[in-house]
Formats: sequence, C-alpha cells, structure tokens
Amino acid sequence: MRLRYSNYLWVVALVVTLPLHDARPDAAQLAYDHAWQLFVHGQLIQCQQEADRTAQRFRVADPKWAAKFELLTAQAMVWRGLNADALSSLAGLQTRDLNDTVQKLALEASVFTKLQRFPASDAALQQAESICRMADYTACGTVLRARGVLAVDRGQSMLGRQFFLRDLDFSRDHRDRFLEATALLNLGWTALQSDRYDEAADWSKAAQRVALELGAEEIAQAASGNLGYAYYALGDHERALGLFLDAEKQAARLGSFRVELKWLEDIGIVYQTDGDPSRAAPVYRQALDLAKQIDSKLDIAIALEELIYAAIDAGRLEDASAYLDQLGPLTQASGNRLHQLIGLTARGKIAVQQRQDRQAEEQLLAAETDPAISISLKLEAEQDLAQLYEVEGHAPAADEMYRKALTNFESARAQLKNEDSRLPFVANAESIYDSYIHFLVHQGRAEEALAVADQSRAQTLAEGLGLSSPARSSDPKRLNASAIAQSAQTTALFYWLGKQESYLWAVTPAKVEHFALPPAKEIAAQVDRYRAFLLSGRDALSERNADARSLYEILVAPAAPFIRAGSDVAICADGVLSKLNFETLVAPGVDNASDSRREPHYWLEDATIVSAPSLSMLAAVRTPQPSANKLLIIGDSISSTPDYPELPLAGTEIRLVKQHFAPTRETVFARSAATPASYLSSNPQQYAYIHFVAHGTASQADPLESAIVLSPNLRDRESFKLYARDIIRHPLDARLVTISACYGSGARTYSGEGLVGLSWSFLRAGAHNVIGALWDVSDESTPRMMNLLYKGIQGGLPPSEALRDAKLELLHSHGEFQKPFYWAPFQLYEGR
Repeated sequence: MRLRYSNYLWVVALVVTLPLHDARPDAAQLAYDHAWQLFVHGQLIQCQQEADRTAQRFRVADPKWAAKFELLTAQAMVWRGLNADALSSLAGLQTRDLNDTVQKLALEASVFTKLQRFPASDAALQQAESICRMADYTACGTVLRARGVLAVDRGQSMLGRQFFLRDLDFSRDHRDRFLEATALLNLGWTALQSDRYDEAADWSKAAQRVALELGAEEIAQAASGNLGYAYYALGDHERALGLFLDAEKQAARLGSFRVELKWLEDIGIVYQTDGDPSRAAPVYRQALDLAKQIDSKLDIAIALEELIYAAIDAGRLEDASAYLDQLGPLTQASGNRLHQLIGLTARGKIAVQQRQDRQAEEQLLAAETDPAISISLKLEAEQDLAQLYEVEGHAPAADEMYRKALTNFESARAQLKNEDSRLPFVANAESIYDSYIHFLVHQGRAEEALAVADQSRAQTLAEGLGLSSPARSSDPKRLNASAIAQSAQTTALFYWLGKQESYLWAVTPAKVEHFALPPAKEIAAQVDRYRAFLLSGRDALSERNADARSLYEILVAPAAPFIRAGSDVAICADGVLSKLNFETLVAPGVDNASDSRREPHYWLEDATIVSAPSLSMLAAVRTPQPSANKLLIIGDSISSTPDYPELPLAGTEIRLVKQHFAPTRETVFARSAATPASYLSSNPQQYAYIHFVAHGTASQADPLESAIVLSPNLRDRESFKLYARDIIRHPLDARLVTISACYGSGARTYSGEGLVGLSWSFLRAGAHNVIGALWDVSDESTPRMMNLLYKGIQGGLPPSEALRDAKLELLHSHGEFQKPFYWAPFQLYEGR
C-alpha cells in the first residue's frame, strides 16, 4: 500500500441556502432557488451558466441580487476546480450585505489555499472572522470549513479536524443539511490523513447518506471516492477500485475537473500497488494535465509524486529524478512536511536502486524517524531500509528493521475498531511479511520464519474468539509446532505463497521440515486452471489432468514421506490455495500399496484432510462443552424471488438428516418457518449440530454480506437473508455447522484470513467445525452425501472422518457422482 497524501477534501466555502423572508422580488428568489438546486444536485456547468446569465439580467435592476448570483457563479467555478477564473470573478464582485461578504471571503480563502498562497488565505479568513464575531451569520460555517482546509493543506490535520468538527456542530445548530454533508465529508478525508481508516469509512458513509437524501450528487460521489480510499488504505483494493472508477465517471459527467483528477490519481494508485506501474503511469499523466489546467498546486504535487513512484517501480530512474526536480520547488513553497517526506523517501528509493547505500540509508532514516511521516510511508521506508541492510550483509540490522516495521504495523492495526476494517488490513503488511520470511529462511532460520508466517494468519478470527489480542509483538516466540501437531494428532502442511519464492512447512509430532516452492504467481496460475477444470464437471483421473498431478508434486509430494497412510492432515493454506480442495489432487500410484492405491488416485484416498486457519488456532482447539445431541435444521425455504427458486430435494435432505437424531432432540424450521429470525431467536448456542439446506450467496465486494437465503418474514417480505455479519453476533458452541448451500466457504480471500464468508462467520461465532462449499453444489448428490455424513457421525466418527467416508462412497459409486464436482465442493474447516 502507498497511502501518501491523496484524496478529496471539500475545499469550497458554501453558500447557505436558507430561504430569505423579506421583500425581495419573487422572480429573483425563484431564479436563485432554481440555480441553487442545480448546484446542490451537482450540475455545476448548468449552475454556473444559469447563475451568470441571471446575474447579468439583474445587474442594473437589482445589484444586490446580481451580487448573489455572481457569488454562486464563482462558487460553481471553484467546485469545478476553475480556481483562476473564480478568483478573477471574485476580485470584481461588490457584495451588498455582510453575510454575502463572509461568503466571498471564505471562497477567496479556499482558492488561495489551493494555489498555496497561504498568507492571502489567512488574511481573508481573518476579515471574515471579524465580521462573524459581530453576529451569527449563516455563512460563518463556511469560514470554519475554510480554516480547516487551510490547516490540512499546511499539514496540520488534527487542527483541521477541530475546525471541521466545529463546522459540523454549526451545520446542525442551523439545520443546514447540505453544510452537514460537506462537514462529514471533510472529517472523513481528514481521518484518512491521520491514518484512522475505519473512522474515515464511518464519516464517509455518513456523508454519503446525507448527500443521497438531499440528491447532492457531487458530495455523494466524493464521499463514495473517499470511502474507496478508506477501503484501499485498509487493504481492500478490489473494492476501492470499483468505487474510484465509479466516482471518476460521475465527476467527469458533472464537469468537476478538481474531483475527476483526484479519482484518476487514486485509480492509478491501485494499479501501481497491485504491481502494474505501466497501467498506472498514463492515468497519473492524465491527472497531472488536469491539475495544470486548473492550476492546482496541491494536485500537481500529488500527481508528480505518483509519477515518481510509478517510474521507480518500473525501474525508470531517470524519469523519476526528472519528476522529483519538478516536485521540489512545489513542496518547498507549500511548507507541507508530509509532501517533503514523500520526496525524501523517493530519493532514498532511487539511491537504493543505484547502490548509493550510504545516501539511501541517510535519506530513508531521516524520513522514517520524522514525526510528520504517515504510517504507510513509515512502513515503506522501514521495509526499504531492512532490504538495504540485507543486501549489504548486515543481517542483525535487517532483522531489527523488519521487526520494527511489523511492530509499527501491528500498532496501527490495533487501533482499528471493527472486523470490516481489520479483515483486509493485513494486506498492507503482506510485502513486509514476505520479505522478512524470505530473509529468515535464507538465514537458515526456517522455524522462525514459520512463526512469523503464522503470526500473520487468522488474526481477526482469533481476536474475535478471544484467543489473542490485537496488539501482538512482531517478535513472536518460536512456535512449538511439533507439540501443536502432537496435541492435535495431525500432520500440518503450512504454506506461504511468496513473490520470489514460496514455502511449505511439514509439521509432524516428531519434527518440522521446510521446502522451497515456486513463486506465488506460478502456483496461482495452475490452481486457477485446475479449479476451472473441476467446475466444468470433468474427471481429473480419467482425463489425466496435468495440473492435478503437477499441483500434487509441488504442494504435497515434498511432505509425503512424513504423512502416514490414513492419517489426519491439516492444511494451513495461503492465498489462492484457500480455494483449492487438496483432496482432488492426483497422487501417483504406490507399488507396495493395496490395489486401490496402485494406480494414480485422488489424495482423498490417502488421508483425512481438513482446513485449519493457523497453527496457533490448532493449538487453541478445544472439545465442545458436554451437551445433549441436539440438532437445529433450517431450510426447504419458500422462494422469495425468482433468483432463488425452491430446491426440489431440500425436503428430502431434511428428512434424511433428521432420521439420525431422536425426535425430542431436534428442532426443525422448514418452509415458512425457515426465516433468519427463526435462527437468530433460537438460542443457537444450545445446539451441537446446526444444518442449513438452502441457497447461499457469497459476496465478493463485502464478504460479511454473504448470506444464507431463507424464507421471507411475513411482516417484511424483503427480510429473507441470514447475513454473515449477523451470524457472528450470536455465539455458538456447536460441534458442527453444515452449510448445505452453494459457495458456503465464500468467494473472497483476505490476506492471512483465507476465504471469508459464511464458513468463516460460523467459526468466528464459535463453531468447532464448519462444512462449507467451495463452489455450486448439486441438489441431486448433496442429500445422499449429507445422509452418509450424519450416519457416520452417529456411528461415532468425528465430523472430518464422517465427511471423508461420505465422499469416498460417492467417489466409488461408479456413476456421475464419482466426479469431484459432486463430492469435492464440501470442505471441513476446523475452528477453536
């Protein structure tokens, strides 16, 4: 992540639109109201043109009204980013009352700030403040706003925040919803500058809500973009990019150059962070051209900064130096320390690549230790320093700097308040973890590398279950991995997918072995191809699929000598491996094996395989509290929409599952009773087994919006989804939760957390085991598998073995159901 100095601050001093009840001509009032509504709805070009025409019409007949229209014309120019034109218009404007004078001065101050003429901005605001001390003019709220803008652009974010909070209070005291929306918007933006990302998301959502209620499109799209930047800062790049692209289109449609260039910059940042500087650079150049057109010094500086980093990432050091030469005078004139630190860090990066080691160290250390540096830039400088020491052969210094970076990252993460923020945030340190793990392995410290890798795993899940605290040390104690394997009576295969090199640790009760694997990109390509093959309903064995065999050789074969036939294996997956069912990998035949294993076969034949979030979570696994063998089963829902038709065999599956429990020990919610409210009010903590038979949805954009689709509530026909975010709020102690639905495992992988969706939410609620699906499930084969599953459980098998036996029976059925498409989507996830 590169969160340097970007995104959208609402820089405009607003014209307050409370109706004026006096003797003004009705025609003028009606004309003004119409032009103002154009402004509110973000139709800035039309507002500017109409206000300008009306000002000319009233210039002789009513100069006072003409001045108000001229003021509105200038305001539309400022919101569009036409700073020079607005300043010229304001210079010749003669206001006719003090409220208008305050508005004019606040507008002028905003323009001066954007042009980095800070003394002129301060002088205009002092004049406005002297008028506001005389009376409570409605325009005085815009003076607070302009003061906040000036403070933030000078690098004083916390001072700016205080002015915006006062502006918010002012807007609410005067019941000005439009002013309130922009105050909320500015608070969100300022929170971003202070690295308070989840707070920024909350402010931005509030601004968007108020703006949509008012139909204020300009503010709504700005809030959407700021929300996108909060998601980006939290590591959710995919979600952020969608919001940026949409906001940029809206800004272009509304004719707001100032906002459009801002979203262009942010689109480029996502491309660059995701490793595509060649795609980012043209977007940055487009933003730079727009910034020069409107003569916004701040935006010129930001675009240059992004072009510098894109050039460095692409190895074009001469271009980066040329952009730095253009940036220097701008940052010097502004006096903004954060901008200066961005330039200093960039010079350090260039020196690193040019092997000017001493110069690089001095520049990066100067930036890293500066109190004004942002947390994201600080982490970047610390990683660069660690890698510099590593290249120089100063291993202790490199180790210390890596640990310092991770300590600072964990401190920042500990400040986040909710799971929506914490889930994606680890992605911001993924590169640091990867570099440090690579360093440790090549220092011959493979078990320490395993401890560091495990520290990055399942943080949000473990914290939610009370198994760890958010503020964890970046110098983890060496895991007693073998003791964990001994306690869990399993062999753990722990994976790390790295940019340069990936790793596998085979953890047995007796020893820990590590192996180097191909880079993440190479493995991911094979996984994606093989998943597509399986989802097409084909058989890897009969078709001799190359990826199925190759993935086994890469991912499993190195550890095969340490895995006893028929033993339990816990997969601690990473990245795209979370979407791979390892049971479907094709193992080679074994000459001294039984007949069924002499030929190539699915790895399912050799082991009982489960998914584990981390080694630390395996160590925390405990036996469920003794309870009656109670079952809660929900499903066979009434269709609420054509998108979710009724499942013809859902009733059959319920009947088959029920037969394995005593009637007095089961609770069934079916048909109209199968509602979200039924589950939430059933005290689900009392049940040992919970089984859903329904459609499922997996949200890619917001995994906690994944849902089990149930029957609609009679009082609220739209309330038919049991959402993941609601599931986690109701504690469980279930031995097993089974989600007999499509994509119950989820569709979105988060760094360190794996797939997040329905299965994750039930683990987070406290379930000990969860069965979820990696893809669509068959309505024909699933009832049969679930019948076999519960038959095994009631026969005394643990859920993992019962599920494996059910799959083996389908695999050996010699019909259509022997294909992995039918038995392999279901995966067992171990919880606490």
